[in-house]
Amino acid sequence: MYSVLLYMFYPTGAAKRLLFLFYHKGEKTMGLIELFILAVGLSMDAFAVSVCKGLAMPKITVKKTLIVGLWFGGFQALMPALGYFLGVQFRDKITAIDHWIAFILLGIIGANMIKEACSGECEEENESLDIKTMFLLAVATSIDALAVGITFAFLNVHLLAAVSFIGVTTFTLSAIGVKIGNVFGTRYKSKAELAGGVILILLGLKILLEHLGIL
Repeated sequence: MYSVLLYMFYPTGAAKRLLFLFYHKGEKTMGLIELFILAVGLSMDAFAVSVCKGLAMPKITVKKTLIVGLWFGGFQALMPALGYFLGVQFRDKITAIDHWIAFILLGIIGANMIKEACSGECEEENESLDIKTMFLLAVATSIDALAVGITFAFLNVHLLAAVSFIGVTTFTLSAIGVKIGNVFGTRYKSKAELAGGVILILLGLKILLEHLGIL
């Protein structure tokens, strides 16, 4: 299906190069659509914090929006890479239960996001974009991505394509979040976190059911 869509909208050479990122050595990796859904789910924490940042800013500028997007997008790309290299260290030893690990990690992350969504309001409304503040926020919102990166080591994911996709998606949604927060306040914050949590739980369940042969 992916190949048909790519050949419809991209030149033959470009389609082949993009397909290679997700189909390596004849083995199907995490699909493009699945990776996009995962990236959106992971970015919801960063989106929620960006909404709070936008709410705290009397006036937003392109520079401020880019700063928020680059911090969150950069760390959201970095953390899965670190997690992947951690997971590779013991991948061969736990291959038999790797699908359970992916299911449990994604389930815990998703449940935590749903719990945070129920809190509703921003924990703090601070417009500061200094290095210390943004570093702490970027790390806090990307810890979940570290755990997901560990699951990448078990799922035969093309690392460079995956982290790039996640980083760009988070950058885009974080920038949008700043604007939404500035214009609409926290109206969409909880809904975004709730959707992100549900997405991650369902992806974890899908991985488990596929490995058990149910899907």
